[in-house]
Amino acid sequence: MKQKRNHFYFFWRAVVMPFFKIIKRMRYVGRENVPQEGAYILASNHREASDPIMIGIGLKRQVFFMAKAELFKNKFLAWFLGKLGAFPVDRDSSAARGAIRHFEDVVADGHLMGIFIEGTRSKTDDFLKPKNGVSLIAYDSKTPVIPVCITIINKRRVIHYGKPLSLDDMGFEKGGARELRAATTTIMNEIKALREQDLNEYDNRS
Repeated sequence: MKQKRNHFYFFWRAVVMPFFKIIKRMRYVGRENVPQEGAYILASNHREASDPIMIGIGLKRQVFFMAKAELFKNKFLAWFLGKLGAFPVDRDSSAARGAIRHFEDVVADGHLMGIFIEGTRSKTDDFLKPKNGVSLIAYDSKTPVIPVCITIINKRRVIHYGKPLSLDDMGFEKGGARELRAATTTIMNEIKALREQDLNEYDNRS
């Protein structure tokens, strides 16, 4: 089902795009791997606070992300982020369960949702241990996962969208903790493979 266009989101996307192109020197790879319609989960590594913006700028459809609950304490900022499709998540409490339910509602409506598989930002270029949240939502909502890797190479941000992974690709049969962990490892390995590919392709370029 074709989704209603969020004009507020795409207005601000157009506003910030020139700035980010200059400052971040973004290079996009594999955008054709993200379908223009249908529910998908973008599972990405996380390096900078601006990662959601960079991932969203690269696509012609809206990406829904979570944001720290603290940001929503300011009424204006809460309104602004809400208009952009972001929603609050309290990562330090049991409220995270509510976030998972919200994620599942987002994809149930056929939207494109972004999740940082490591759960938080890495302070180095190294990957952190992935969390099982992506796999849990993918299995419960029967939604394919698109691995995404952001790599800083020569001060340029390379944002690489991989090919969608079906539930079969992730090894799901009956669910359960073991399958969730295995699926998480599969997704993370795909993200790492994108990193390796980009380093080989762009590391020696300006």
